[in-house]
Amino acid sequence: MSSIKLFNRKTNSIVEETVLGDRFVRLAYASPMRHVLSWPLFAHACASRVMGWFANRPSSVSRIQKTIDALHINMHDFIVPEDGFQSFNDFFTRRVKPKARKFPTELNRLGSPADCRLFAWQNLQEDLCVPVKGDQFTVAQLLGTEHAQVAELFKGGSLCVCRLCPADYHRFHFPDDGRFIVSWPVKGKYNSVNPLALNQNLNVFATNYREVSFLDFANFGQTLFIEVGAFAVASITQSTDGPVFMRAEEKGYFSFGGSTIIMVFQKGHVFFDDDILAHTAENIETLVKAGEPIAKSP
Repeated sequence: MSSIKLFNRKTNSIVEETVLGDRFVRLAYASPMRHVLSWPLFAHACASRVMGWFANRPSSVSRIQKTIDALHINMHDFIVPEDGFQSFNDFFTRRVKPKARKFPTELNRLGSPADCRLFAWQNLQEDLCVPVKGDQFTVAQLLGTEHAQVAELFKGGSLCVCRLCPADYHRFHFPDDGRFIVSWPVKGKYNSVNPLALNQNLNVFATNYREVSFLDFANFGQTLFIEVGAFAVASITQSTDGPVFMRAEEKGYFSFGGSTIIMVFQKGHVFFDDDILAHTAENIETLVKAGEPIAKSP
């Protein structure tokens, strides 16, 4: 295992994230074997489906406590069934206790949609996002060829990347009241969203499988909410498809594996917090919980 630098707002300090399966990721992306491994592992869903199948088996419960210990997961916030978790995926998609995640009561404050490590860019160059490290991508690429024209609405807008790792609570929420405009899937690969993979210039966000929701938020305008599949993510489950939703309502969840949510806002509708922007410029993600304020409307 190795570590990734994160900014912890609660302690106002830089901390390190333990990466589960780091040796495997390095073998797959940075070793001489990477060209042999890339097709069977990442080009399609088969390998991820197999891992997902195992995570749903009763025998997988043996991995739960080992994962809790390895990743230092505090289970105090989570609901544990009286008879325990029935599989690793049952544990992975665990629910939080009531009030364990609170969204802002101020209507002009945007909460994070999930427990995650967050990057944010205030002003896109047209619809282009240029990360500090990793390959650049456009909003049009995120949306797929059939819906690329929607990107015109988001030129010069704002964007955040919310990376979930195996230690995180893997249910995600609507950060505001609103309604669905339209949703669609985009076929793609299943590369890891581990920072090592992102730094290989694989254009992961624009090539991985993803599910796009075009939403109209009450306080933040029209927004793209994009769930990005990744290696070992057996599925993305949508808890609701509208037509309307409420702030803090569960939108869906990722089954076993780390993954990512991308939100794109129209120009001038959202202003990210200064600390998040400053650390993004230094290539340091900000550690946040679901509902934690990350931005405001004008």
